[in-house]
Amino acid sequence: MRRRKEPIKTSGPLCLTFTKGLRDGLPICLGYLSVSFTFGMMVVQHDLPAWIAMLISMTNLTSAGQFAGTDLIIQGAMYVEVAVTTFVINIRYMLMSLSLSQKVEAKMSTFQRLILSFGITDEVFAVAMQQKEAVNSRYFAGLIVTPYCGWALGTLLGATATSFLPLSVRTALGIAIYGMFLAILIPPARKSKAILLVIAIAAIIRCGFAWIPVLNQLSSGWVIIICAVIAAAFAAWRFPLREEET
Repeated sequence: MRRRKEPIKTSGPLCLTFTKGLRDGLPICLGYLSVSFTFGMMVVQHDLPAWIAMLISMTNLTSAGQFAGTDLIIQGAMYVEVAVTTFVINIRYMLMSLSLSQKVEAKMSTFQRLILSFGITDEVFAVAMQQKEAVNSRYFAGLIVTPYCGWALGTLLGATATSFLPLSVRTALGIAIYGMFLAILIPPARKSKAILLVIAIAAIIRCGFAWIPVLNQLSSGWVIIICAVIAAAFAAWRFPLREEET
């Protein structure tokens, strides 16, 4: 009697292959092209060489942190100011990493975790957390590769194409980053009054630093730090997460 073949398993960690990670990361890659293009253009417009823009993008992979940190460097800010500002802006990645550590498969080595943690971004985190299976190193590596290449390629294109673009186009692309931030803030603010209130508080404090004498002498880096810390502290005090929400 012929032995019946067992059905091929279609679930489990082995389904999350490197190729699947590449495919899942492709939409993120395409989205990163436009934002990193703007970053590369901004760096070159302030008389920094294109290789500096590439070096920053390939060693950081953080949109808001790169824009803020590079802007402070251009303004001649102190090193400690740049360091603290980028730390505050990027501290969310620490929380994402802690959350993802519960999602990855147990046999992933510490070395693999350290290497792959470099590629954690908001979008990569969201896609990884949506997987039904435990995320393995092959899938996570593929998920990181395409966004990383898109971010680096966009920076290169922006840095090299700036000299060929007319002023009107460069000006229009220069405000693209603000449009991205609005696209990130508006949807959750419309759904949550708590988020809307926190955004309003941060905006009001920022206006105070811009218009109040003496306070308007403070550098932009420290203003960002103060606004972020006060708004975040207010949110933690006024809208704490309950046990069942964590």
